Amino acid sequence: MTVFKTKNMKNILIKAKESKKYIQSKTSITPDLAIVFGSGLSSEDLFDEIDISIRYSDIPNFPVSTVANHKGELVIGKRKSKGIYLFSGRFHYYEGYSAKEITFPIRVLQLLGIKQLILTNAAGGINPDINAGDIILIKDHINMIPDHPLRGKNIDEFGPRFPDMSNAYDSEFRDQIKKIAKRQSYNIKEGVYLALQGPSLETPAEYTMIYRVGADLIGMSTVFETIAAVHGGIKVGGFSMVSNECYPPERIKKTTHQDVVNTVKKSEPVLINLLGEWIDEYL
Repeated sequence: MTVFKTKNMKNILIKAKESKKYIQSKTSITPDLAIVFGSGLSSEDLFDEIDISIRYSDIPNFPVSTVANHKGELVIGKRKSKGIYLFSGRFHYYEGYSAKEITFPIRVLQLLGIKQLILTNAAGGINPDINAGDIILIKDHINMIPDHPLRGKNIDEFGPRFPDMSNAYDSEFRDQIKKIAKRQSYNIKEGVYLALQGPSLETPAEYTMIYRVGADLIGMSTVFETIAAVHGGIKVGGFSMVSNECYPPERIKKTTHQDVVNTVKKSEPVLINLLGEWIDEYL
C-alpha cells in the first residue's frame, strides 16, 4: 500500500473518508473509545470479545509502522458492550512521515465519531522523582519536533483554525484515573511530556536542557496525535511508560530499544488494570 504524500488538507479529508468506509465495511462495531499503544504494548486483555484485526497495510491510504515491536494493526472489539478500537503501533516523524501523515488515523477516528482517545508511549524519565517502570499520567506537553499537524490551510470539517490547548490532556480523565489508581494502591504520578524528533536517544547535555525547560518525560511521539485530536473535539488521555532514567546524568545507562520494550512490558499489567476499570466505570 502506497502511503499518501500530500500537504493538501482537503485531500487528507477525502482519503480519510475512504479509509473510514473501508473500516466500516469490515465491522459493525461503532467505536466508543480508541487507544493507541506504543513501544512494547500489545495486550488485547482489555477486550471481552474481538471482532476483527486489520493490518494497517490493508487499510486504504494508511501509513505503515516500520518500528520493531509495533504490530501495525487495528484491533476492534467490545468490552461490556463498549466498542473499542485499539491501534497496536503508531507512526513517527523519524520514520520519515510528516505530522499530517502521523495524525491521519486520528482524522479517520474523527470521521468514525470517536469522542475519547487514550494515547500511550514509552518515555525517558527526566524528573529525578520518576523511575524506570513508573506509569505517568501526561498532564501537558512541549512540542519540539519541527513540524505541526495543523500547518497549512485549515479545513473547518476537521476543526477550528486556532484550537485551544489549555486542557489538551483532559483533567476529568486524569482525576478519574487517579481515583482508580488510589483504589488499586498504585501511586500514579503526573508529568509534562516533551517530544523530540529522534531516532537517536538524547545526549546527557540534551537531557539536562530538557530538565531545565521543565519537562518530566522525553519521547518521540504523542504530541501530534494529541494536537489533531483536540483540534477535532476529541478528549485525550495520555500515559507514559517510563523505560529509562535520564536525569541527573549519573543515572543514565546505555539503553537499547529492546531494553525499552522489556521495561514497558513489566508495567503493562498495571496499565491494563487501570484502563479496564476506567472503561467499566466511566466510559
